[in-house]
Amino acid sequence: MSQEQERGNLEGPPPSMTQQTATGDAPPPPPPGGQQGSGTAPAATSFDLNQPTIVSLLYLSSFILGVTSIVGVVLAYVWKGESKEEWEASHFEYLINTFWIGLVGSVISVFLMLLLIGFLLLPAVIVLVVVRCVLSLINAQKREPMPNPGTWLA
Repeated sequence: MSQEQERGNLEGPPPSMTQQTATGDAPPPPPPGGQQGSGTAPAATSFDLNQPTIVSLLYLSSFILGVTSIVGVVLAYVWKGESKEEWEASHFEYLINTFWIGLVGSVISVFLMLLLIGFLLLPAVIVLVVVRCVLSLINAQKREPMPNPGTWLA
């Protein structure tokens, strides 16, 4: 037996990988990542990582990491200045207000801890910031504007 017969044919893929259709053409390769279609809209079950979503996630992660809210507000101010869709602009205004509400509320709460009122006020500020971030996340995934971006409450 010759050496080439032992190794087999090394030209191209093996026959089991090149299934041919009835016309003799190879089937088209599947799209990368296994996703069907080429539309720009995300699938119903996918998570759209758009800019307002990134800022909201940075705010939420600041409860664990501490400083990511500063990165989030800087990004919100930068991205707000760029020309974006109307729904994104309302999110940036809402998220910038959320940052300032959280910062001012936290500072006031820490000072009022001397009077023991701050121990009640700080959890309320945290809940308010989390609710505002979650509302922004929900609307950003739907690509809908915030209903009242200038509000100071949820």
